[in-house]
Amino acid sequence: MGVSIGYISVTTEELNRAEKEPSWAGEYHYELYDSDTFPLSDRPHGGPDKAFAGLQFLLDETDVQLDFLMDGFPILEDGTLFGWTAEQIESVARQLGATPWEQLAVHYDPEQMTKEDVYPNTWRFDPEGELDWLERAYEELVAFFTNAAERGYGAFMSFSF
Repeated sequence: MGVSIGYISVTTEELNRAEKEPSWAGEYHYELYDSDTFPLSDRPHGGPDKAFAGLQFLLDETDVQLDFLMDGFPILEDGTLFGWTAEQIESVARQLGATPWEQLAVHYDPEQMTKEDVYPNTWRFDPEGELDWLERAYEELVAFFTNAAERGYGAFMSFSF
């Protein structure tokens, strides 16, 4: 399974309730993914899944102010569910939209990523394949933030380990 991060969009009202009722939030988050109609057409969702640390390595070399593990606000005490406001989603969407993949890709350094043990530390096995994987994860991330921002959503960010 491994460690992963995922986002699903939520309304401001849902975020407010989640902050006041964390147990409700945990159940509701599960219901959003467990629905017979998932993926919900009006609810953008997306990765970066297991690519979060590799993308963070690349993003840290840019002006994009995004820290997967520190941004948002904690909802569940166990550190598995965070809330992101519509304003945060919109801000990140603008930054990601102004940051083409090529700007991140120039910082791809599989040797350094292996040395720093950047999760999931597969960079030395298939460096070109892993770069393609990071690009797909980045495209999904940009699409999520853009679509959620266009609809005025906030988000739940789940961190599973």
